[in-house]
Amino acid sequence: MNVAVGRHTRLSYRIFPSMADGDLDYDATNVSVDLAFTDGTYLSDLRATDQHGFPLTPRGQGAAKILYVNQWNNVASRIGSVAAGKTVDRILVAYDSPEGPAKFRGWLDDVTIESVAPERPKAHLSDYAVTTRGTNSSGGFSRGNNFPATAVPHGFNFWTPVTNAGSLSWLYDYARANNADNLPTIQAFSASHEPSPWMGDRQTFQVMPSVASGTPDLGREARELAFRHENETARPYYYGVRFENGLKAEMAPTDHAAALRFTYPGDDASVLFDNVTDQAGLSLDQENGVVTGYSDVKSGLSTGATRLFVYGEFDQPVSEGSSSGVKGYLRFKADDRTVTLRLATSLISVDQAKDNLRQEIPDGTSFEAVKKSAQRQWDRLLGKVEVEGATPDQLTTLYSSLYRLYLYPNSGFEKVGGKYQYASPFSPMPNPDTPTHTGAKIVDGKVYVNNGFWDTYRTTWPAYSFLTPSRAGELVDGFVQQYKDGGWTSRWSSPGYADLMTGTSSDVAFADAYVKGVDFDAKAAYDAAVKNATVVPPNSGVGRKGMATSPFLGYTSTETHEGLSWALEGYLNDYGISRMGQKLYEETGERRYKDESAYFLNRAQDYVNLFDTKAGFFQGRDAKGDWRVESSKYDPRVWGHDYTETNGWGYAFTAPQDSRGLANLYGGRKGLAEKLDEYFSTPETASPEFVGSYGGVIHEMTEARDVRMGMYGHSNQVAHHAIYMYDAAGQPWKAQKNVREVLSRLYTGSEIGQGYHGDEDNDEQSAWFLFSALGFYPLVMGSGEYAIGSPLFKKATVRLENGRELVVKAPRNSARNVYVQGLKVNGRTWTKTSLPHSVVAGGGVLEFDMGPRPSSWGTGRHEAPVSITRDDEVPTPRADVLEGAGALFDDTSATDAAVTSVDLPAGERTEAVQYTLTSSSDRTRAPAGWTLQGSSDGTTWRTLDRRSGESFAWDRQTRAFSVRSPGTYEKYRLVLDGESTLAEVELLS
Repeated sequence: MNVAVGRHTRLSYRIFPSMADGDLDYDATNVSVDLAFTDGTYLSDLRATDQHGFPLTPRGQGAAKILYVNQWNNVASRIGSVAAGKTVDRILVAYDSPEGPAKFRGWLDDVTIESVAPERPKAHLSDYAVTTRGTNSSGGFSRGNNFPATAVPHGFNFWTPVTNAGSLSWLYDYARANNADNLPTIQAFSASHEPSPWMGDRQTFQVMPSVASGTPDLGREARELAFRHENETARPYYYGVRFENGLKAEMAPTDHAAALRFTYPGDDASVLFDNVTDQAGLSLDQENGVVTGYSDVKSGLSTGATRLFVYGEFDQPVSEGSSSGVKGYLRFKADDRTVTLRLATSLISVDQAKDNLRQEIPDGTSFEAVKKSAQRQWDRLLGKVEVEGATPDQLTTLYSSLYRLYLYPNSGFEKVGGKYQYASPFSPMPNPDTPTHTGAKIVDGKVYVNNGFWDTYRTTWPAYSFLTPSRAGELVDGFVQQYKDGGWTSRWSSPGYADLMTGTSSDVAFADAYVKGVDFDAKAAYDAAVKNATVVPPNSGVGRKGMATSPFLGYTSTETHEGLSWALEGYLNDYGISRMGQKLYEETGERRYKDESAYFLNRAQDYVNLFDTKAGFFQGRDAKGDWRVESSKYDPRVWGHDYTETNGWGYAFTAPQDSRGLANLYGGRKGLAEKLDEYFSTPETASPEFVGSYGGVIHEMTEARDVRMGMYGHSNQVAHHAIYMYDAAGQPWKAQKNVREVLSRLYTGSEIGQGYHGDEDNDEQSAWFLFSALGFYPLVMGSGEYAIGSPLFKKATVRLENGRELVVKAPRNSARNVYVQGLKVNGRTWTKTSLPHSVVAGGGVLEFDMGPRPSSWGTGRHEAPVSITRDDEVPTPRADVLEGAGALFDDTSATDAAVTSVDLPAGERTEAVQYTLTSSSDRTRAPAGWTLQGSSDGTTWRTLDRRSGESFAWDRQTRAFSVRSPGTYEKYRLVLDGESTLAEVELLS
């Protein structure tokens, strides 16, 4: 070859190691490109490393587990640092499997040896963020499943290039849909409101520039244009691409609008209009260069989505045009060959879209002004975190993660005549839609949408509370507005009450924000959470499932699909409600909050009811208390059934609110550590024999397999806390090791549209990276504490909203020095593996001493994260002791009885600490006053608790009350102030 190697020479290539047919091994990843030099030496002998710092040798790449099987990987190495002055003679493909003979198959492409100067620091942090990360994905294996959304933070719209203009799911394929010339093509530029491809898009509107002469063909494939990614700029504040035919398209966003600029290579200049389906309307005013229309386009899971309206103005005169249905075009007389469209949207009316344009991009505003304004907004947010000692790839990952974090949730409101209003997706429509005005209910206030709380509660919401607490408060209020409007806070807001995923996790997300001092309407947020936790919902799209019986059984039974997951997530949320109720009691003195806090804290320990001691795992129980699978036949590797998107291993550690109690179930802290060790060493195989209730291998199974960290499936959110449970097990060095492995391996591939391992649902994976890279993680949501891991950078500075800085220093940090040897907090020695939020939010310095070997730091008995249980006993939460017949004791709120006095069949002498009453399907018939009495002989009765002026806010609501004067009695009774109807009564002891 005779290629000279200089100081800045870089070797790069793309490689696709293929897993051999039927073999669940990774032998093909023991591969690298090697170079033979004219002096007889080889690159593999010179200790070259790839862009992630791993050895560029076959064994080095294999041992690092950096290459994915069955997909393309990008590898780059600055070989000039080790081989400058040498001359390349031959390019070799090197393979070396340390385990001996093996099948080896794969593909190699794009081998390049070129001089590339070191990357200079970028002037704007927003230029490190790459919006195409996560787009080289599919439903079969997710590397993010994102699309390149250009928007302002929490914007009303996304603006995106679309490679498949007929899709409401995967909008932009980085390479999978390349044309016959192996080039990607764009079919439209679109307004989008898609939260994820699984939820689907809605309220779309498409435009596409064209250089066709004569009447342009409006068909998707006819109008598509090919491009190369090197001619594409995909940033949060701007998207631009130069097509192969010379046409250039650009977009810059505002909240409700965007500027789109098209620069044509010749005199033919047209803009085409279309939509995904024909559930839309289009009007073209050629004389004034105005486009208007509406869109009812929406996916099946776009629950409650209302009509979108558009209004746009062009800056060039129109020479001709026409439209039919949703399709149309305008041709322009563009003397400078540039056409700019200012386009705005509204969910209220065409007139409001026009006014939104006036507010955000008034006539005369240049494209560059819109672009710079959006960039300033992103730079302000991304500037919250700055780091030292990061590689270019790590900077891309960090700032792309911050972009993703603040992309969702989306504003759903508009400024109408000086006040904020929105078209409600939560309440029934009072009127039909018209071509110019929505028929939806118009509500005053700010609402936010596009969030799946099961996905986001673990990391996304605590990140808002940490980085931008004022914004966090507005976001919380924006979801509490859903409760005020439609009666519930959505589980999955898309934009309304979509019926999918498990748990009402806004409960713990908002409670966590409140205990950290975030300001919002706490009483309304608390009421929304209590409603979720105590009321049988009117339909499956809201509230918790299984609520007719679960409050009384102490668990969600197998009669509810994925009941085990519903139960364990419920206990987490109950813990958050308890902590929030305690703080509200401290602030208000209202007895209700104290009673409910105690009740929910007790419920948060009910996870013990679902632990099968013989099987050694949590599994489902039916209403009678029998395990779904006989203990001796239980296999934790089987997916589905009781579990949401995982198996028994995936939910083996889902009690972070009581990690000490969980450890006691496993035999103590050492037992918890051994269980975690087994979890990280038992391989996920994604074998058809373990598909369980799914009927086939789902993408989460394959992704979990290819993490190659045992059963730890970082691709799915349910696993995200598991690494940090080693802190609770007294072996924090294992958390440190595993955190750094995930940070180094599973966020790679930004250069070719990857960057994530699994779905990047509403920023959850990004926020995990952010917290873990800083060295701490919100393990126990609702506690106001963070668990400590292993920081990624030598120095990170977080600029807090209060004007202070949190500085995380780890001067000896390196790829080898991943273990914490010691920690100082503001100069003081710190031995606990947790940090109070007040410490990090107050600013200061965390100084980590890092080393290459595990240390005893943080291993002490009292240095674990916060836990409800603090001793070595398995929790024994209070339970209902009543065992009578009839509607009031049958463990369901589906039956009720009208009574004036109720004998409570406790069965034996007991001390009741709390009791619950449940209203019937008509809450107006519930009692307002009563007396709870106890007796040792059935003759002499003592008043234990007296209530008056009480009310039940909702039908079939369970309310808890603490006994004012508890004692041990043989008999109990409840005497009502008059005849009332109840559905259930419990006596908790």
